[in-house]
Amino acid sequence: MKAYTNATVLDGLGNTYERAVVLIDSEKIIGVGEHISVPADADVIDCEERFVTPGIIDVHTHLGVHESGVGVEGQDFNETSQPLTPHIRALDAINPREQGFQDARECGVTTVQVMPGSANVIGGEMVVLKTAGHVVDEMVIRNPSGMKGAFGENPKRVYSGKQVSPMTRMGVAALMRETFMKAQDYREKKARGEVKERDLGMEQLLPVLERKIPLRTHAHRADDILTAIRISREFDIELTVEHCTEGHLIPEQVAAAGVHVSVGPTMSTRSKVELADKGFHTLVALDEHEVPVSITTDHPVIGIEYLITSAVNAVKAGLSEETALRAITSQAARHIGVDDRVGSLEEGKDADLVVWTKHPFDAYTDVVETVVNGETVFRREM
Repeated sequence: MKAYTNATVLDGLGNTYERAVVLIDSEKIIGVGEHISVPADADVIDCEERFVTPGIIDVHTHLGVHESGVGVEGQDFNETSQPLTPHIRALDAINPREQGFQDARECGVTTVQVMPGSANVIGGEMVVLKTAGHVVDEMVIRNPSGMKGAFGENPKRVYSGKQVSPMTRMGVAALMRETFMKAQDYREKKARGEVKERDLGMEQLLPVLERKIPLRTHAHRADDILTAIRISREFDIELTVEHCTEGHLIPEQVAAAGVHVSVGPTMSTRSKVELADKGFHTLVALDEHEVPVSITTDHPVIGIEYLITSAVNAVKAGLSEETALRAITSQAARHIGVDDRVGSLEEGKDADLVVWTKHPFDAYTDVVETVVNGETVFRREM
């Protein structure tokens, strides 16, 4: 049993506790608050003048499948042999020994969603895992957590270079519709016992049609976002919008769609036309229309160590500190469907927490300790 005492606790739900205690037993939190009794046999960690938050969450990464600083040998995130690859799984390519996982632990990121890239119209399954461990199967907390889709410039660029469809936005949308129609037909044949030979891609699309996992779609431009929403309505599937760069141009429509949105990597350069209007104002506009927002680095597009910096920049743009913190804790956990386990400091949740020298949004703050499943996975000597 461990007791983090005398801390300023930000619980990830908007509550602040002064001189508080976070009590953990084995892998779970068993108490949080200002009036928690500390058992005599507990290992006490005095957090005087320090802040404690939930473990930070990045909802959209390519951690372990697109290894930074490695080159082609570590680029396993886009299977560009064909534009439709619902049969692949990010899980099968994750290298948990990539330096990015250590970077994540050092900056307080304890949970990530890892997904295929955005070269393909349908890119394959994604997975949510903790950032500590050496065997990826033991790090997983939700698998699969979604099916990757992509609209806009990326699939157009990749496949126009090959002179095959899709070469236009029309082609991207048509391929996605066609694939979901085939999946519907496959589902009906399977229900009638008429499937003689299983199809892995169709099998992995069935959970999307059954709303067991969402379609998580890469979409920057406003019209691409609306196309994604249109298709999700046509097939009655759950949708999250990833990036949502021009979401500030259509906040009413995004709000009406009832989708969760991740915004980022906003600290990147304007490397293509559809990023021309990117900025942290997108988060502010969506939040003003009560759209649930998360913040992402899209690691390694922006290093995962800059997730906190991204949240700080969102606050500078006008997002409240409470919303910005939820966007990388409790709301981020809801976005990826693991809020029953992580994202907030509450009794019964996984013992994932971060100890900071100052408020996490202070420019001079440092991570003192990162805890995953009750175990210290990083400690900075101060």
